[in-house]
Amino acid sequence: MSCSNLTMLVSSKPSLSDPSTLSSRSFLSPFHLPNSATSSPTPTRPSSTQINCGLRELRDRIVSVTNTKKITEAMKLVAAAKVRRAQEAVVNARPFSETLVEVLYNINEQLQIEDVDIPLTKIRPVKKVALVVITGDRGLCGGYNNYIIKKAEARIKELKQLGLEYTVISVGKKGNTYFTRRPYIPVDKFIEGSNLPTAKEAQAIADDVFSLFVSEECDKVELLYTKFVSLVKSNPVIHTLLPLSPRGEICDINGICVDAADDEFFRLTTKEGKLTVERDVVRTKTTDFSPILQFEQDPVQILDALLPLYLNSQILRALQESLASELAARMSAMSNATDNADELKKNLSRVYNRQRQAKITGEILEIVAGANALV
Repeated sequence: MSCSNLTMLVSSKPSLSDPSTLSSRSFLSPFHLPNSATSSPTPTRPSSTQINCGLRELRDRIVSVTNTKKITEAMKLVAAAKVRRAQEAVVNARPFSETLVEVLYNINEQLQIEDVDIPLTKIRPVKKVALVVITGDRGLCGGYNNYIIKKAEARIKELKQLGLEYTVISVGKKGNTYFTRRPYIPVDKFIEGSNLPTAKEAQAIADDVFSLFVSEECDKVELLYTKFVSLVKSNPVIHTLLPLSPRGEICDINGICVDAADDEFFRLTTKEGKLTVERDVVRTKTTDFSPILQFEQDPVQILDALLPLYLNSQILRALQESLASELAARMSAMSNATDNADELKKNLSRVYNRQRQAKITGEILEIVAGANALV
């Protein structure tokens, strides 16, 4: 039965010549049943849920919306659980990152009076920029992927206006698909993401970035990822990955450096029955370095070994932040989808009950009118 069969069903009823039948038809008007003999259209209140379907179609749609609501609610709970896992990964990696930062800073303090040549901190005139764009592997997460891709497009436009060359290192299936369909954007490498970022995955990205920078194929490497702020907010950011500052810091495109040891990390908690995010700064106690510290090896060799490791840790942190942002966006999107499905189900049930009641009332009135016509 199509959505227009209800109108055809009522209008195809045989008309009765008895005056009582006419009076019964005029009595049906308050129920707003479709009638081809309506003289003037009555003004109706505009509604975004105006539905003109038969009872069977309405029942099928109610069942379909109910099943969709169950799916979106389950996806919301799964995303919430995965956000907690992403948080645990960030917390577990924090002590190593802080200790590594302390070691780098103290070694650099020992080398302030020496003129050392470190490849990762070497600043040269910028002719070509490599962009590491981190996107998600799946959809159904609102505008998460679109925001970071738009950020990359805006940065590419800026580089073109400055007359600089560029290349892209795409991380994530969504970004890979986007750049594959646009052959005019030069892509150095496509890297598939994973459900849980690991040091091995970060090392693969770091090796490619390191080879590009050291071989002078590019003079600057920028990292584009989504920084996690809260369950409803994430900020696409751009950080200068290479060259590192002399103290081994990651800086943004404006030259503002970020200390990984002082960087905030998020904690997913429940407050009054609702999921909330708390951000804290927790520093791990590390052993202070003596000012008269002596190195068995050349400090430059130690620094050359630690800076790539620090680079790997920063890429891993960006992957974890991006994953947490994606899961939070998916949880928010599925929450909105569940609310919309619930609202749509209520509207469909209301329309179904009204049509069912109107149909029953119309049949009763026609029976009574037919009985009166036989008297």
